[in-house]
Amino acid sequence: MKTFALTPKMLSLGGVFYPTGYAFIMFPDIEEATLVARELETSDEDIMLLTPATILEQIGKADGRSDLTLPRVGTEGATVKKYVDLATEGHHALMIPMPSQEATERIMAVVRKAPFSFAEKYHMLAIEDLE
Repeated sequence: MKTFALTPKMLSLGGVFYPTGYAFIMFPDIEEATLVARELETSDEDIMLLTPATILEQIGKADGRSDLTLPRVGTEGATVKKYVDLATEGHHALMIPMPSQEATERIMAVVRKAPFSFAEKYHMLAIEDLE
C-alpha cells in the first residue's frame, strides 16, 4: 500500500477534497480495509490506506479534537462531512484509482466481500455512490 499524501490535484477549485479518478471507500475497522487492500494489491492497484486521524487531519482539515469547520460547498462538502463523521467513529478508508468502468466493477466485486460503510467514486463533474 502507498502512503496517503494530500496533493493539490485531490482538491476542487474551492479547496474541498475531490480526488477525480479515485474511489474513497470506508470500512468500520482496519482489519476489513487491510484484507480488501491485500486482495486488490495483487492486481497492481495504487491503493492508499487512511486512518481515522488522517481523514480528520488531512481530508476534514480538523485535528480530531477541535470543533470541525468544514466547507459547506454542495455535494463535495457534504461528502467530506460524512467521511469526518465516520472517521470520528473509528472508520478507516481506502483510496483506490478507478480509471474505467471495468476497473470499478472489478474492484467493487472485491470490496463487496467485506462490510464497508461508505463508497464513492469521483468523476470529473460528479460523485457516484458505489454499492
